Amino acid sequence: VQLQASGGGLVQAGGSLRLSCAASGRTASNYVLGWFRQAPGKEREFVAAISSRGGSTWYADSVKGRFTISRENAKNTVWLQMNSLKPEDTAVYYCAAGTYSTRSSSYDYWGQGTQVTVSS
Repeated sequence: VQLQASGGGLVQAGGSLRLSCAASGRTASNYVLGWFRQAPGKEREFVAAISSRGGSTWYADSVKGRFTISRENAKNTVWLQMNSLKPEDTAVYYCAAGTYSTRSSSYDYWGQGTQVTVSS
């Protein structure tokens, strides 16, 4: 499975961004798809994940109520809608495919990352 993330950028606090991740490979729909982020000097952290058919979603407490993950297997795409962005959301965001966990080691495939910068 190959993953290509896009949609990052610079936004003011309180604004919104929508990240996309295009998955290639016929087995992509079999995997949990997740988003992680890594800020400078910090470890990569779990943001959100969605089950293979989209019936279950999971979120980090820090983004619950502000971010929404969704997917459409027919398009091999997963999205992360980010609203009410805060400066502490600034990070490189990565999409990943694997088995559900909040641990990055459970994900087998990773995209290249897209930078999100939130100004105060």
